Amino acid sequence: MNKGMTAKGRATRQRIIVAAAMLTRDKGAAETTLDDVRAATSTSKSQLFHYFPEGRADILAAVAEYEAGQVLEAQQPYLGDLSTWESWQGWRQAVLDHYTELGQKCPLGSLTTELGKSSPQARSIVTSLYDDWEAALVRGVAAVTSDGEDAVRRRARSILAAVQGGVVMLQATGRTDYLDAALTATISPLRPVTVGTE
Repeated sequence: MNKGMTAKGRATRQRIIVAAAMLTRDKGAAETTLDDVRAATSTSKSQLFHYFPEGRADILAAVAEYEAGQVLEAQQPYLGDLSTWESWQGWRQAVLDHYTELGQKCPLGSLTTELGKSSPQARSIVTSLYDDWEAALVRGVAAVTSDGEDAVRRRARSILAAVQGGVVMLQATGRTDYLDAALTATISPLRPVTVGTE
């Protein structure tokens, strides 16, 4: 999509995507219009369509891709290596801190409740996000347990669902208690029984 684009063009396109992402977090995908994006980025209609030929659908797909990247980036470096109980604890805290900071305006909520429904392309991006996320969690669970493949995948999916559920409840209530409790409950079985300290 960025082939043949100058560095300045790529920077402009990225600026539009980030602004559109913030609007989507604030207003929701359904309520975010091209005029909103133009106003927030001081771009003309022709400039907007230069970078996003399909208009709103293109922008929302680009926002979904950006937000998916943000979701995974916020979990690093822990998500890339969940091979110890300490790294799992670090990951849990990173996730909790990230969503506590963002509160009700988080990219994960926007992706699942808004952007994933906006177009088949955006849905594909969201599905890919969850596949990549699940794969990283599967590797982590497999590294710290002796469970079989099916049990490892179920555990990874329960952890992923715990994050998603906690974030949805955070959006509804403004409280991170649910996310905290869900994360603690789902990763606690991964703690080695012989560990004597935190």
